[in-house]
Amino acid sequence: GGVQVPSDRGAVGHSDADVLLHAVTDALLGSGGLGDIGQWFPDTDPQYAGADSSRFVEIARDELASRGLAVVNLDVIVFAESPRLSGFASAIRERLATLLDTDIDRINFKAKTGEGVGPVGRGEAIEAAAAVLVDGHGADPEASETT
Repeated sequence: GGVQVPSDRGAVGHSDADVLLHAVTDALLGSGGLGDIGQWFPDTDPQYAGADSSRFVEIARDELASRGLAVVNLDVIVFAESPRLSGFASAIRERLATLLDTDIDRINFKAKTGEGVGPVGRGEAIEAAAAVLVDGHGADPEASETT
């Protein structure tokens, strides 16, 4: 979530592989009917190699704002056996609130383990999911029309 977490492992990806911020970016883009992270920031494009995923969130947030949409709240969950993330919840919430230009009380973060089941439970993978509610009050319907 844009917060450094000490670990002897790391995610592998084209950008910085921040699974939480990728999930947030997908949720933001999806809330505006704008596709997904792979369409906006493809792993085949060298300009995104090693990119800071915080920038993806900011771009998605700004794209929503240009369509008159604003984040009302965000709920995120990360599934990881290791590292244990619950101790970083406050820092992650603060970082997400800053990235989304919203109050920290509108951001929720949960960390769960796989309880030894599946790739997450065996420590082979980390997964994240995000749900975002946006307000379109004052949105320009023509700005979000597609042809």
